[in-house]
Amino acid sequence: MIPRYAHGPDEDAGMDLHSVEAVTLEPGETKLVATGLAIELPAGYEAQIRPRSGLALKHSITLPNSPATIDPGYRGEIRVILQNLGREPFQISPGERIAQMVIARYEGVQWEEGELGDSVRGDAGFGSSGR
Repeated sequence: MIPRYAHGPDEDAGMDLHSVEAVTLEPGETKLVATGLAIELPAGYEAQIRPRSGLALKHSITLPNSPATIDPGYRGEIRVILQNLGREPFQISPGERIAQMVIARYEGVQWEEGELGDSVRGDAGFGSSGR
């Protein structure tokens, strides 16, 4: 199934991804769920795979590696790692919405070795700006 915006691209950032297989997630279980979808992204773009809020709230179904990243060079099937944090088995049917996908731009960087410039914060870390 082709990913779709539930309310259109002017109102939704994420497109729904659907399962193409029947899967039962037992409590505490993690499984890879097929979407049957492969994409080709242009350089400088990634697809972020995120949990659906309704599945998380109502059934405790989440993505343990959220957000997952689909790189522009990947050409294989998008499969979603789902985990059942609930107390009951959760049945996924073919065609069911299991995650959402957001397309985002990123900047590639080239690292250089050398000295770091000065800053007011310096190396002050966790909690350095107050409580």
